[in-house]
Amino acid sequence: MITEPTSPTPDSPSRRTLLAGAGALAVAGGVAAAIPATAAPATSLAPASAPSADTETCLSVARAVLVRDDNDESLVPRYSDILLKSGLPRSRRAPKKVLVIGAGPAGLTAAHLLRSAGHKVTVIEANANRVGGRIKTFRAGGHEGAAAPFADPKQYAEAGAMRIPDSHPLVTGLIDSLGLKRRPFHLVDVDGSGRPAYRTWILVNGLRVRRADYARDPRAVNRSFGVPAAYETVPAAQIVRGALAPVRKLIDGKEGRALVEGWAQVIQRYGHMSMYRYLTDEAKLDEQTVDLIGTVENLTSRLHLTFLHSFISSALISPDTRFFELPDGTGTLADALYDRVKDLVRLDRRVTRIAQDPEKKKVTVETVSEGRGGSPVERETFTGDIAIVTVPFSGLRHIPVTPALSYGKRRAVTELHYDAATKVLLEFSRRWWEFTEADWKRELEAVRKGLYTDYQLGRTKGDGALLGAHPATPKGHVTQAQRAHYAASRLIARDQPEAAGVIGGGSTTDNPNRFMFQPSHPVEGSAGGVVLASYSWADDALKWDAFDDAERYPRALSGLQEVYGQRIEVFYTGVGATQSWMRDPYAYGEASVLLPGQHTELFPHVRRPEGRLHFAGCHTSVKPAWIEGALESAVRTALEVHLAE
Repeated sequence: MITEPTSPTPDSPSRRTLLAGAGALAVAGGVAAAIPATAAPATSLAPASAPSADTETCLSVARAVLVRDDNDESLVPRYSDILLKSGLPRSRRAPKKVLVIGAGPAGLTAAHLLRSAGHKVTVIEANANRVGGRIKTFRAGGHEGAAAPFADPKQYAEAGAMRIPDSHPLVTGLIDSLGLKRRPFHLVDVDGSGRPAYRTWILVNGLRVRRADYARDPRAVNRSFGVPAAYETVPAAQIVRGALAPVRKLIDGKEGRALVEGWAQVIQRYGHMSMYRYLTDEAKLDEQTVDLIGTVENLTSRLHLTFLHSFISSALISPDTRFFELPDGTGTLADALYDRVKDLVRLDRRVTRIAQDPEKKKVTVETVSEGRGGSPVERETFTGDIAIVTVPFSGLRHIPVTPALSYGKRRAVTELHYDAATKVLLEFSRRWWEFTEADWKRELEAVRKGLYTDYQLGRTKGDGALLGAHPATPKGHVTQAQRAHYAASRLIARDQPEAAGVIGGGSTTDNPNRFMFQPSHPVEGSAGGVVLASYSWADDALKWDAFDDAERYPRALSGLQEVYGQRIEVFYTGVGATQSWMRDPYAYGEASVLLPGQHTELFPHVRRPEGRLHFAGCHTSVKPAWIEGALESAVRTALEVHLAE
C-alpha cells in the first residue's frame, strides 16, 4: 500500500553513532542523468512509520545507483561508447574554452574527451609533482620521475587505488583500450593453483584462527565477543547476509522500472538510518553480535555512516567478486591518462578563487604556485567560457566562489562527509608470507644456527638487534632510531604461529593495524615484497595520523608480528611508505562516504551545474573512492559542457 510520508524522527543517538573503527567497504553504484535539486510532492514508497524523502528524489537516487536515465534506460552503453570508441557526439555549437580544475582521473578524462571534440581545454592542477588524484603508486620513475621509495628499486606499492572490480566496465574497458595489462588481484588468498585457500588469519580477542577454520567452526571467536547462543555457531558473514536479506528482497529478481522502484524503496525506507541502527532496530541484532561482525566483516568503521553505503558495498566487496590490478602499479593508468593531455595540464597551480561573470559569460580562476624547492611563488589567472570543478568538496570548501553558489550546493560543499583512510606499508627482503615451516627453518638457520628454535621457544630478544638480520636484507636502512622505537613498542608475548603459507589475501585483527594485505604477485626480478601492514579507516586512521611517518613503521611492524610472528623481523629492510589521505593537501580525505540521510538531502545538489560551473569527480557519483565513479562523472560533465549553449 502506498502512503504519504510522515514527519521524520531523528536517528536515535547511540554509542555507535559516535564511534568509528576500520573497514574495507566501498560503494558499488552508478551515475545517471542529473538529479533534480527539488522535487514536487509525491506519494511515499515507505511504510507510514519511517522517516523518508519524497518518492521522486528517491527514484532519482535509485537511477544514480543503477546508472539509468530518466526513462530508466541504462546509461552504461552510451558512456562506454563515448569513452572507449566514438567520443562525444557531433554538435553544431561553437567550440568552447574550457577550464578543468583538478588532474585526477575525472579531470584528465573529461579534458581528453572535450579536446577530441574540438574544444580548447586547460587543466589546472595544484600538485607540482603528480597527477592522478587518489591514484598514487609509491614507485621509481613514472610521470612523477620519483626516486626509488624502497631499498629494492624494483619494488612498488599502492598508496591509493589498488584493486579494480570486474563489475566496473568503464575502467576495465579504458585499461584495455589504452593497451595496459591487468591481472587478478587476490582479495582472498590463493594456493599455488590460484584457488581460494582462506589461510589468512583472524586475530581478535587474543584468539588466532585461519579463515577456513573459522568458517568451519566459529564458536571460539564468536563466544569471545559474548554473542547469544543462537549465533555461536554462525560465521559472521552468514549473520550479515541474514541481516540484509529482507532488504535484498526489495530488489532481487527485478528488472527495468520494477528494479528502479525497488531501489527507491530501499532508499526511502532505510536511507535515513545508520548501519548500526539498521542492524539493531531492523535486524534486531544485539550489540555483541554487531561487535563481532563489525570486527570480522570489516563493518566497524561504517557503522555510524549511512546504511545505504554498507548495503550497496556488501554486494561488491566479497569473495565472489573478481578484482584486477595493474602490473607496475595503478599509477601506470595515471601515466597513460596524463600522456594524452600532458600539453594541456598546468601543474603547480592551486586554485584560490573562482568567479563567474554572467554578463560576459566567462569564468575566471585565480591560482598560486606552491613555491617548492626555493622557486618563487607565482600567481596566475585563467579565463574560460566554462569550467569543470573536480576538486573534492572538502577542498572546495576553502575556495571562494562568486557569485555565491546556490544554498543546496553550499550546504553540500559544507556538510558532505569525507572519511579518513591511512596505509602503512613495509618492505621485506623475502616473501615470508609464502613460506612453509621448512622455508622458515632454512632461512633462519642462515642467520645463525639455532635461531629457528629460538623463535619457536620465544627465546629471542626484543631489542631490535635482529631487525633486517637476514643475509639477503640490504644493509644500512635500519637506523638506530628505528631499533629504539621498535624496542619501545615491541610485543611482550613471544607467540610464534605456524607459517602463513599464503599468496595474496589479507588478515584481520583488532590491534591498531586492523587490516593487512599481502601482494598478489611477486615483482619480477625481486625476491622480496611490500606488505600493506596496516589499512585503517575513520577513527582508527586518525589515530595513526597522530604519529610522524617514521614512527608508524616500527609500530606497524609490531602489529604485523602479533599476527604473523616475531621472526618476520629478520627480513625487514628498514624501509616503509605511508599515506594519510586526510592529511594529504590535495585529497582532503579518502572519499565522500555519506552520513544517514545525505543521499537524499545532499546528493541531489552535489553534481548539478551552477551557471557555467560543472562538477565531476567520484564524489559526484554513487561510487566514492572508485575510479569507475570518476570516469562516469567525466563522461557526464563532458557531455554537459559539449552540449551547453
